[in-house]
Amino acid sequence: MKVVSTIQELERERKMLSSPVGFVPTMGFLHEGHLSLVRGAGKESKSVVVSIFVNPTQFGPEEDLASYPRDVERDLKLLENEGVNLVFTPSAEEIYPPGYCTWVEVEGITHILEGASRQGHFRGVATVVLKLLNIVQPDRTYFGQKDAQQAVVIQRMVSDLNLDTEIVVLPTLREPDGLAMSSRNIYLSPPERKVALCIFDSLRLARELYQGGERSTEIICHKMTDLMLSQPQVKLDYVGIVHPQTLKKMVEVKPGALVLVAAWVGKVRLIDNILI
Repeated sequence: MKVVSTIQELERERKMLSSPVGFVPTMGFLHEGHLSLVRGAGKESKSVVVSIFVNPTQFGPEEDLASYPRDVERDLKLLENEGVNLVFTPSAEEIYPPGYCTWVEVEGITHILEGASRQGHFRGVATVVLKLLNIVQPDRTYFGQKDAQQAVVIQRMVSDLNLDTEIVVLPTLREPDGLAMSSRNIYLSPPERKVALCIFDSLRLARELYQGGERSTEIICHKMTDLMLSQPQVKLDYVGIVHPQTLKKMVEVKPGALVLVAAWVGKVRLIDNILI
């Protein structure tokens, strides 16, 4: 496994990889969710490239950039065990050199849900992903369903800009009790970890209500909200039921609907979703 930190090195090593090439962009502190993407890439590609880059431009001024968990040495061992061919670990200065002033804006779908709560977040995401795709030139690029809105934004960008890569979205991986795997879970205290299960419980409730015949988005969201706010440590950011491609709100829930939640458990902000 080769590890490089500059674009020049990456481009040189990329030329020696066998095609097709699968790419998994990450911010590091890898867990089984990330590794499931790496394995998915390995099943469909002859070569696998992974990037580890905590992208500063997708964090707001009050967010956890400085404290975001990092352990590159551990990450590299995990990736080597998975048979990854090439790992890209650039610095912020490598991606955004002095004088950098070009940004990618995906209109509409980035101004709701996560975009409404995290101003500028998707501008940073779209910009760094476009740069990484241009640098790596992968045949397929892998994202997780847990970041559902991010996946929709990237798919729209790739389509609109005619980028030559296939975006593959793989299912959310969960802990045995249902909590979605996330690098931020490490911030949860043991009591908060138990409380956080109410997020997935609310999503399961939405599915159960739908299966029981309920079709009103308003009623389902209201009952999900009541369930989560029954926990005093939970502060709800948003609950939404939307079309899985356009992210437009649904008045009446239909098959394939995307149900999303963002909530604070103590000082930790968690997101999760399911497809009905």
